[in-house]
Amino acid sequence: MSLERRNELIRELCDLRGIGNAESVIKSGVVSINDFDVAIDYFDEDPAAIYINFQFGVVSGGRTLRVFRLLLEANLSVYAQDQAQLGVEADTGGVVLVVRGVLGDHTDGKWLVETIEHYVEHGRYWRENILLSDDEMFRHLSDGSYVWIRA
Repeated sequence: MSLERRNELIRELCDLRGIGNAESVIKSGVVSINDFDVAIDYFDEDPAAIYINFQFGVVSGGRTLRVFRLLLEANLSVYAQDQAQLGVEADTGGVVLVVRGVLGDHTDGKWLVETIEHYVEHGRYWRENILLSDDEMFRHLSDGSYVWIRA
């Protein structure tokens, strides 16, 4: 696969979602879907895949260690099977999900839209229930019972 294939997928995504100026999205590599910034990257070192990066939001001060633990647990219980990983950007404190999407015959704009929409739902869950929760709710979410994790 190639950079041209990634660009073709972005054009199809923009067409299916009604996003104007696909060339601008291709140039920046970033599109906003349902209030989430989504970067779509291709690397010559891994020609069989594209990488879809989701910005879920910033971790509030004092919560980083607990959120990081929750991210690690989610990586083990939910995301490992999807070739995806959650992490915290050191510079911004933002929670990022990186998804490796395997390129094949099934890979088209519809697949890309469905994949993005699926993980946007994950992002919405993280944002609403963990990143933006009040202190009492957050304390209960991160108490170690692991009941909060939902696939």
